Amino acid sequence: MADTVLYEVGDGLAKITLNRPEAMNALNIATKVALREAVRSAAEDDSVRAVLLTAAGDRAFCVGQDLKEHIGLLMQDRDAGSGRTMTTVKEHYNPIVRALAGMPKPVVAGVNGVAAGAGFGLALAADFRVVADTAAFNTSFAGVALTADSGISWTLPRVIGAGRASDLLLFPRSIKAQEAYELGIANRLVPAGELHAEAEKVARTLAEGPTVAYAAIKEAVAYGFSHSLVETLEKEDELQARAGSSEDHVIAVQAFVNKEKPKYLGR
Repeated sequence: MADTVLYEVGDGLAKITLNRPEAMNALNIATKVALREAVRSAAEDDSVRAVLLTAAGDRAFCVGQDLKEHIGLLMQDRDAGSGRTMTTVKEHYNPIVRALAGMPKPVVAGVNGVAAGAGFGLALAADFRVVADTAAFNTSFAGVALTADSGISWTLPRVIGAGRASDLLLFPRSIKAQEAYELGIANRLVPAGELHAEAEKVARTLAEGPTVAYAAIKEAVAYGFSHSLVETLEKEDELQARAGSSEDHVIAVQAFVNKEKPKYLGR
């Protein structure tokens, strides 16, 4: 795995760190490939019960596509008469976002600075966002004559509503941390110096929790957005049966009766 993305697993938590602080953690091809493989590894590893996605440095979480690399590739495409550069959505962004949003375990994004374009999309693909008070968000796409990618046309309207999402996509601007919190983009707002510690604390708390129940919650919320009430009630019944048959449910009930703190196994 390229050193532009750091990956480590310990005590049920996978930490994925974008590591190009000198480039504001922009996504060049090597970084996108490494991030895709890291996210897939976390999703497929049964020992991983939660994921923390964050970034090195204090200026940026991720400013999206590396436009310096991108313009060179676009010129090569033009000379060759191909559209190879724009396959990055299918090859990189789509599988990364599918893995983040769809993995049966919670994902926390620790947003330490600017999250723009695909960087904003990556943050929104997480289940919970801990955001530094110096951070900012920007859709950016229309500013470089592109449409939305990295799942943001699906995630942003679900977080802030379709009208506000259309406004931010059509008229890109910097959304400061406090406004992001008020809009619901940030779940927790913390001083910049406390960002990494707080994001890891949240992620470790989730890694110690009832993993089967968390997976069911993720699935239920995603399902409910695109199905009727009747269908969603049926899905809740199915998922509750799954959670209710987990070892963690028995552990939780026994701990409640005994007035103890449960120690979950993640199964």
